[in-house]
Amino acid sequence: MVYPVILSGGSGSRLWPMSRIGYPKQFLSLHGDDGVTMLQATAKRVQGSTYAAPLLVCNEEHRFIIAEQLRQVNIEPGSIILEPVARNTAPAVAVAALKLSESNSEGLMLVMPSDHVILDEAAFQQAVVSAAKAAKQGALVTFGITPTSPETGYGYIQRGSDWQGGGQGVYHVTRFVEKPDQATAEEYLSTGDYAWNSGIFLFSASSYLEALERFQPEMLTAARAALENTTEDMTFCRLDDAAFAASPSDSIDYAVMEHTDRAAVVPVDMGWSDLGAWSALWEIEGKDQQGNVAKGDVLLHDTRNSFVHAEHAMVAVAGLDDVIVVATDDAVLVADRNNAQDVKQLVERLKSEGRAEHYLHTTVHRPWGCYRGIDIGERHQVKRITVKPGERLSLQMHYHRAEHWIVASGTALVTCGDKEFLLRENESTYIPMGETHRLENPGKVPLDIIEVQSGSYLGEDDIVRFEDGYGRAPEA
Repeated sequence: MVYPVILSGGSGSRLWPMSRIGYPKQFLSLHGDDGVTMLQATAKRVQGSTYAAPLLVCNEEHRFIIAEQLRQVNIEPGSIILEPVARNTAPAVAVAALKLSESNSEGLMLVMPSDHVILDEAAFQQAVVSAAKAAKQGALVTFGITPTSPETGYGYIQRGSDWQGGGQGVYHVTRFVEKPDQATAEEYLSTGDYAWNSGIFLFSASSYLEALERFQPEMLTAARAALENTTEDMTFCRLDDAAFAASPSDSIDYAVMEHTDRAAVVPVDMGWSDLGAWSALWEIEGKDQQGNVAKGDVLLHDTRNSFVHAEHAMVAVAGLDDVIVVATDDAVLVADRNNAQDVKQLVERLKSEGRAEHYLHTTVHRPWGCYRGIDIGERHQVKRITVKPGERLSLQMHYHRAEHWIVASGTALVTCGDKEFLLRENESTYIPMGETHRLENPGKVPLDIIEVQSGSYLGEDDIVRFEDGYGRAPEA
């Protein structure tokens, strides 16, 4: 039995403006037309009798998004572990290994990022089989991607001799090397001994914990303390904040793989991409005769080798080659395709200037549904709120704003002060400033309402929660 461990802590800043900290790329459907998100595709890849229920390690802020996306594809997770702070991959996997050791210390952990594309899943499954043979002998196996070009954006793994008894296609790792310059990458490609570092691993929980005990004892101590003091919150495992924060921050490669003599690699050609930039998505998508990838309502003229994505409004491009154009409802990115990595610097500028566009979309997801900002002024704000069937918002009040609710579709059960009543389509109500209130969907179809807020302060932190069904803080 193989135990999938899915890591979902990245922000995907190079895929801005679609990927943002509050809703990063793993929760988006970027590749293909089936509407499946990258997280869902990762989880679906490890279903079947060979695999146990997946264990996920994620940012605490994303817990309800992950739970909902797994529910949509009928996958029941073994556990969802919440990181109070980011500490890179090595501590996250340490906690997962300790969690698995509670029931099966020799269980094989398949560690995968949640935001990678794998086009040849048969090749992936065969690589897992090969890696498992060596992992059962104590190897710490990484998946090395057979390079197709002299890429300078990936780390490389040099393979050595065959792993004896590990099965065909498993090799000792000679060394890990950092992202090379162009000339070095071309040399690596010509030798045939190097593979791209995918960040996918397979090893037993005990082997990984033994390596941490040897090379990163402080990290292991912090992970143990964080897990020992967990609290169960609905279906989530919430780590102890202070204990986990005390852990050193490091990747699996730096913390363990570069030091151990048990490192092994399985070279595999499986149509892999980490989608590290818009240019990577352009490379794997189907193109027209001019080499363009167009998604959404796009009009192109005299344009070649470009990626154009229109999320809401129509986007027209004329007379440009090798460009990236991505338009959402609140931001437009235009970049040279060869400078796609520089999008991260734009996001850093947005962050340093205190702009909200780096963090949230206009549509914000909540455990009960979502809301979308439609208009905002000095003393008013308009939102469209969607509440899933059977869900409800917290019982709350606001100090600085009043609200008008108009039902666009569905049926609303409204609590306002000591009154409780139903609102149907085209009906409305007023929530005075300072009044305790709640919105609930008692029906079997989504509830859509238009909310008009008015007042001196309209921030999301003007919420006092008296009762909440999702384990959130009393006051946000």
